[in-house]
Amino acid sequence: MNRLFRLGPVLRARKAQEDAARGAAVASRAEVREAQQLVKRRALDLAGADAPTEGTARAMVASLVARQSLAATLSGAHRMVADAEELAQEKVAGLADAAKRRRAVEMMAERHAETVRQHDLKAEQANLDELAITAKARNAARGIDAVSEKRASVLRHGNGTAADREDVARAVANELAARRPTFELADPALAIAARRAMTAARPDRHEPAETTGPAENSAGR
Repeated sequence: MNRLFRLGPVLRARKAQEDAARGAAVASRAEVREAQQLVKRRALDLAGADAPTEGTARAMVASLVARQSLAATLSGAHRMVADAEELAQEKVAGLADAAKRRRAVEMMAERHAETVRQHDLKAEQANLDELAITAKARNAARGIDAVSEKRASVLRHGNGTAADREDVARAVANELAARRPTFELADPALAIAARRAMTAARPDRHEPAETTGPAENSAGR
C-alpha cells in the first residue's frame, strides 16, 4: 500500500490559509480596539470644548465651529468602530471556514494514518505467526514438545536433572536387557555330558584293526 499521504501538499496549503486567516482576524480585532480608543479620545475632546458664553461674536462662532468639527470626528470614529467590527466578523468567519477546510483534509490524513497502522499491525502479526510456526517445526525436528517445552529424550539432548537422566538410563538398560535372548545353563551342560557318553561308548578309532598274515592267505589259496 501507499504509505505516503497523497494530499499532504493540500493539507499544508490549507494550514497556511488558516494561519493567514487567523492573522487577518487578529489584525481586524486590533483595528476595532484602536477605533474604540479613538472614539474615547474624540468624546473627551468634545466634552472639554465647552460652548462659549461670553466674548465676541467671532470667537463664539469659532468655538461653535470647533465643537462641530469635534462632533464630526467623533461620529467618524463611531463609523470606524462599526466598520472595523464588521470587518472583524468577516475575518472570523473566514478563519472558521479555513479551519473547516483544513480539518476536512486533516481527517482524511488521520484515516490514512490509521489504515497504515492497521496494515503494519497485520503485517507484524503475520510475521509473528510465521516465526511461531517456524519455531514449532524446528522444535518438533529437535524433539521438543512445543507445549511443555520439554525434550523428548533426556539422554539425547542432555536436559533434565541428574535424577531424571539416571531414571531414563535405568529404563533404557532394562528395556535392552528384556530384548536380549536368554540361555539356559542346563542345556549346554547336558549336551556336553551326552557327547562324552557317546564318545566313551564308541570303540577307539586309533587301535589297529585285526588282519590275517600272509601265511594264512597262502594256505587259503
